[in-house]
Amino acid sequence: MRLADFIVRNNEAILAEWETFAASLLPAASGMTSLALRDHAKQILEAVVKDLSTLQTREAQSQKSKGNAPKLLGAPETAAQTHAVLRARSGFDINQLVAEYRALRASVLRLWMDACQPGEINLDDLVRFNEAIDQAIAESIHFFSTQVDQARNLLLGMLGHDMRNPLNTILMTAKYLAALNAGDRVSDAASRLISSGASMKALLDDLTDFNRTKLGLGIKVVPVELDLGPLLTDELEQLRGAHPGRQIELEIVGDTRGFWDGSRVQQLLRNLVINAIKYGAQDAPTQVVFTGEVADITIEVKNSGLAIGKENLDHIFDPLRRGVVQEGDDSEAGLGLGLYIVREIAQAHGGKVTVRSDDVETVFAVRLPRRN
Repeated sequence: MRLADFIVRNNEAILAEWETFAASLLPAASGMTSLALRDHAKQILEAVVKDLSTLQTREAQSQKSKGNAPKLLGAPETAAQTHAVLRARSGFDINQLVAEYRALRASVLRLWMDACQPGEINLDDLVRFNEAIDQAIAESIHFFSTQVDQARNLLLGMLGHDMRNPLNTILMTAKYLAALNAGDRVSDAASRLISSGASMKALLDDLTDFNRTKLGLGIKVVPVELDLGPLLTDELEQLRGAHPGRQIELEIVGDTRGFWDGSRVQQLLRNLVINAIKYGAQDAPTQVVFTGEVADITIEVKNSGLAIGKENLDHIFDPLRRGVVQEGDDSEAGLGLGLYIVREIAQAHGGKVTVRSDDVETVFAVRLPRRN
């Protein structure tokens, strides 16, 4: 018996086994109806039958096995793609999604072989069935991953947006308490709140910007004519207040005027200095050198401490990567996004950031054109 005919005649038995297996995929399948458990399984089988019944070249079969089957005109989604989206929304993970197809493959082949007489198995049907299932898996994985990415990015965006208002309230209240001059204990507590709130705000800023880049929006910059010198001086003064136990030095050389997004360059400097404080030697100063040249400016942030190994230097600007914190450092853990955001801000200005590190010092250097 040809496999396409077998699937049509035994459609209900195959779907029953699909449903039974899907119901075992907990906790996502808990409480799902029979209709939900069988979601698009019938249409997936119909697509397999149509595929088995259609003449095609060996090259077309090969492409399909790699997930590169031609797209049908007027069909925005295949049954496998829609199934993947609904499974993602129902809480299934990607391993459970693939397991459904593995179980379907095994179920169909077992039932078919049991029903066939010796010598009736058509090898071409067997090959083409596996290719059709492989194509469905490829389509499902792609759409499942896209759905999960979209959900995660939406969550990160909402989180960053919704946390800003209560965080700003905390910071404003802490600054108000500090201004009351109500005694050392109140002032110290207010200072700790301000420092922790500033750290949380920096994390939220990085998280929001990271989310924008993953959505393909990039880092938004609005360059205007300004003098970066006073802006960077003010930023370092705030960082000194947030890290009273650390020494931060600033040297400005040359003309610091040009066209930049001031708040973004402040964010860039803040991330570099916090990184230097976190990973640099506790008893050595963090040095910032701001140099204005003819066509561009350079911001260098230097710290002493352990040298960064070459294997880490090659990936240091990748997102969600964190280095080894110096012993004795009690600063709050970051998300591993700071240097990634630095690179994105520099590139958004038409500039670039580089790093060099040895046993003497580690230096991050940002070069930005005066006008992009």
